Amino acid sequence: MKKIVLLTTVLMAMTSCQHKEKYDATGIFEANTVTVSSETDGKLVSFTVEEGDSVISGQQVGLVDTVMLALRQRQLQSQQSATEKSSPDIAAQAAALRSQIAHQQHECDRIARLLADGAATRKQSDDANARLRTLRGQLEGLLSTLDKNRSSITESASALQYQKEQIEEQIRKSIIAAPITGIVLQKYAEQGEYATPGRPLFKMANLDDIYFRSYFTASQLAHIRIGQEVTVIADFGGDEQYEYPGKIVWIAQESEFTPKSIQTQDSRANLVYAVKIAVRNDGRLKLGQYGEVRL
Repeated sequence: MKKIVLLTTVLMAMTSCQHKEKYDATGIFEANTVTVSSETDGKLVSFTVEEGDSVISGQQVGLVDTVMLALRQRQLQSQQSATEKSSPDIAAQAAALRSQIAHQQHECDRIARLLADGAATRKQSDDANARLRTLRGQLEGLLSTLDKNRSSITESASALQYQKEQIEEQIRKSIIAAPITGIVLQKYAEQGEYATPGRPLFKMANLDDIYFRSYFTASQLAHIRIGQEVTVIADFGGDEQYEYPGKIVWIAQESEFTPKSIQTQDSRANLVYAVKIAVRNDGRLKLGQYGEVRL
């Protein structure tokens, strides 16, 4: 009878030891979360996303009021059109002077021929050439003035175009869209509320590819490396556990004190190193869920 009791005790002890040694570290499941904030200020005229919703990258989930921006955009468009129409027609305004110059050039040539034949005086020739130089100077001055006016108008139109583009960018930023594909974890605002730049609206994460953050002692670091394949064991309470293949993707460069919620094989270890293990979620894993890892 004593032998049976002793054998039972030994078996229980062995079973207990095996259970304690079936993992190398513990930790929790987490994901890279993204907090989406408002980029403009205004009333949330649309915000239909709810906690638990699945959204895809680029999907519109809300809209900040853009009425005033649209009106400002129309105003700038009208100002730009009016400014561009005020640009001078250089060719048309210089046409009269060019015609006078052509006529005076013809007159100078005629007087030069008469002067050669002795039918005109030197003064008549000098006066005709002086008149031609005056007309050319007037044309040069007119072209310079018109060119400066056109440049000024072009710059004004460009400034208005930049303002239009700024308004267009603000309108674009008024559209609230999901930056990644994933699940909405928390919602911080409701439709009809007033949004301000930087105000968080909702938090989301990709729950298909998550991470298991575990902690290893210094003595265990020699047995792990980035890229190493490991087994992650998710604990669903009681005896319900599921194993998942994982890959080590990050190892902390500095140690930290063991978190209170974490257990290590070496109860004497005060300092541990955080390790992130990539795990493919089959839909059962939840953020903050406890688990274990076996090397």
